[in-house]
Amino acid sequence: MSDRKFRVGFAGLVHDHVWWEFDKWKKLDNVDLVAAGDANPPQLEKAQKEYGVTNLYSSWQEMLESEELDVLQVAVENSKGADVVEAAAARGIHVTSEKPMSARLSQANRMIKASEDAGTKLLINWPSAWSPAINTMAKVIDAGDVGRLHYFKQRSAHNGPKELGCSTYFYEWLYDADLNGAGALMDYCCYSADMCSYFLGLPNSVVGIRSILAKDYPLPDDNAMILMKYDHAFGVAEACWTQVADVITGNPVAYGSEGALMVKGDKVILSKPGQSPKEIDAEPFPDGRSTGPEYLLTCIETGEEVEGMCSPKISRDAQEILEAGLISSDTGKEVKLPLVEFG
Repeated sequence: MSDRKFRVGFAGLVHDHVWWEFDKWKKLDNVDLVAAGDANPPQLEKAQKEYGVTNLYSSWQEMLESEELDVLQVAVENSKGADVVEAAAARGIHVTSEKPMSARLSQANRMIKASEDAGTKLLINWPSAWSPAINTMAKVIDAGDVGRLHYFKQRSAHNGPKELGCSTYFYEWLYDADLNGAGALMDYCCYSADMCSYFLGLPNSVVGIRSILAKDYPLPDDNAMILMKYDHAFGVAEACWTQVADVITGNPVAYGSEGALMVKGDKVILSKPGQSPKEIDAEPFPDGRSTGPEYLLTCIETGEEVEGMCSPKISRDAQEILEAGLISSDTGKEVKLPLVEFG
C-alpha cells in the first residue's frame, strides 16, 4: 500500500450493512471518512457521532456535487444503486455497493457499463465473500478435491428483518417490491445465486417459487426458492424470513463427483468415499483482501480487477438468476437463460 489517503463518502445510509462497513473503513489507516449523504437526519447523526463523519448532506446527489471523493460506499435501496454508480463513475469515483447488485437486471447492466466506460472499480459487497469458511470451501472446490460439482445449495434464513431488529430505514424498503425487487427472494436467494454464479456460471434455466407463509403484514414474499439447472449440476437457493430457530445442518453444502463439502461454523467438512469426514480449519484471508474496503483499495492501487464473488460480472449473473427466478415464480413456468445477451 502507498501512503495515499483515500477520501471516502457514503451514499445512502438505509442499508443496515453500512454500519458493518463503517467499522471496516474506520480500521484502515489510509482513508479519511469525509462525508455522508442521506435523507434521514438520525442516520447522519449516527455517522457523525459514532464514526466522526463531519460533512453531512441531505442527499447523496448534494454530497457528490460538493465533495472531492475517491471512493463511494453505496448503501441505498436496491433499485437506486445504478443511479449512484452512474453518477460516481461520471466523476471518476470508485464504488463498493451492498448486495444484491440491484433490483432488476437492467440496473445491474447499467452499473457495469458505467464503471467500465469510466475505468472505475466496482465491488459488490457480499458478506458471504468475507466468510473464511466459505472462502476455504471455495478453495477446496476450485482445487478439484470434490471433482466436478453436481449440486450446490445455500439456505439463507432468519425470522424476518423487522423481527431480527433491522432498522425501520432498512426493512421498510425491503418490504417494498419496487425498491427491493421482491421480498425474501431478492434479499436472501441472492447469496446462493452469487455463489452458484461463481462456482458454476450462468445456468441454462431457472425455476422459482415464492409465497407469504407466515407473516400477517404486507410484504412481497417471506419465503422463496430458486432452482438453477446446469448441464451437469443443480444450484439451489433458499430464502426464509420466517425461521425461528438456528440452522442445524451444514450451510452451504456442495456435492461433486468425488466427494462432498459443507460449512459448519468456522469449519469446512470434507467427505470422500471410503474415508472418515475431515475437518478443515478456515484459512485467514491474505493481506489486502480481508474485507471489502481493504480489497477495493488494493484493486485501485494495483490496477487489478475485482475478482471472485464480489466481481461485478459474477454479481450481474447472480442478478440474472434472481430476475429469472422472480419471473418464474410469477408465471409458474421454467425460464430459459440468458434473459439478455450482455457484453
